[in-house]
Amino acid sequence: MSATQPLISPPTVAETAAAQRRRAFWPSVLALGVGGFAIGTGEFVIMGLLPEVARDLGVSIPQAGHVISAYALGVVIGAPVLAVLAAGWPRRALLLVLMALFAAGNFASALAPGYLSLNLLRFMAGLPHGTYFGVAALVAASLAPPDRRASAVGLVMSGLTSATLVGVPIAAWLGQHLGWRAAFILVGAIAALACLLIRRGVPELPVPHGASPLRELGALGRPQVWLTLGIGAIGFGGMFSVFSYIKPTLIEVAGLSLEAMPFMLALFGTGMVVGNLVGSRLADKSLHGTIAGLLVWNAVVLGGFAFAAGEAVTAAIGVFLIGTIVAIAPALQIRLMDVAGEAQTLSAALNHSAFNIANALGAWLGGVAIAAGLGWTSTAWVGVVLALGGMAVFGASLWQERRSAQREHAGSTRRR
Repeated sequence: MSATQPLISPPTVAETAAAQRRRAFWPSVLALGVGGFAIGTGEFVIMGLLPEVARDLGVSIPQAGHVISAYALGVVIGAPVLAVLAAGWPRRALLLVLMALFAAGNFASALAPGYLSLNLLRFMAGLPHGTYFGVAALVAASLAPPDRRASAVGLVMSGLTSATLVGVPIAAWLGQHLGWRAAFILVGAIAALACLLIRRGVPELPVPHGASPLRELGALGRPQVWLTLGIGAIGFGGMFSVFSYIKPTLIEVAGLSLEAMPFMLALFGTGMVVGNLVGSRLADKSLHGTIAGLLVWNAVVLGGFAFAAGEAVTAAIGVFLIGTIVAIAPALQIRLMDVAGEAQTLSAALNHSAFNIANALGAWLGGVAIAAGLGWTSTAWVGVVLALGGMAVFGASLWQERRSAQREHAGSTRRR
């Protein structure tokens, strides 16, 4: 070797690991996003097929709506239970099992012989939902550079948001022409494809050192975990308060026809896609600022809809903007990861339990306002109150965090 030839030092272990993460990032995000697309399609498509389900099973449409609640209950219960039980599992293996369970739940739903069995099977299909998204978010964030964690989570969540724009209309069309069971077969097939992509695209990641169910349960003893979950469960409920009753609101208040509803739902889905991508980028720049700003945005958008709903054009703009409220989801996911300590899996999964609680809370309070004779647009003011409640919880979270930091500083000062 020439004396003047420069020596090239071999890459360090850290550099090699970083290069491997970069190579695995996009195949992993694609695979995890397809899984999110399957879950989003399966969760929302039933809302457009309730008349077909009711007619086939011989129940009323409100009774058929219980299958939606059964799925949501599965999400709320399944997220913490499965996250704790599978604490010591390798994350790729866990993702494969969760997506396989979701596929099986949807195939079985297509074969449900009656009303009670369909409710039970939708509950079972909902069980892996929250844990899947929680673990997928952890995997995506671990493969991304430290300053792009929220963007990585947003890319995974884009599978869910794009499902409202693409997957749900296709599955609904299929369900209307071939029967509602065909829609669940399609969802199961997409989930099976996601299993294949996860198997091939997501790298083997080591089990976190010391992972155990007991350590995951430690998250429940952290006030910041509960406060962050409260931000989502309350502050995010406004979107569901309005969207749960968006169809009669647009018909009765804006004067739109039934034929215009697919277009309005597409606007809502577009708003979700845009909000998710923009919100994740903002969270990478300022996590706390993004959460605070988006809670204010929620209140402004929902309050504005109360006035915009009276005209077709302004109502359409309002529907799009309501969809953007989902922008807060990646920020809250990252916040939970930051405050959970070593109990990452449970806290990340609980984020989706919180969002399903927001769904139930917003829809219930909106229904109370309508039943009280306050009018269809009263759901928007319910949403404003919930957004303000989310701000109050976020303020309490920051205050508690500052108090804890002051106590720790005082304790370290005394020890010195």
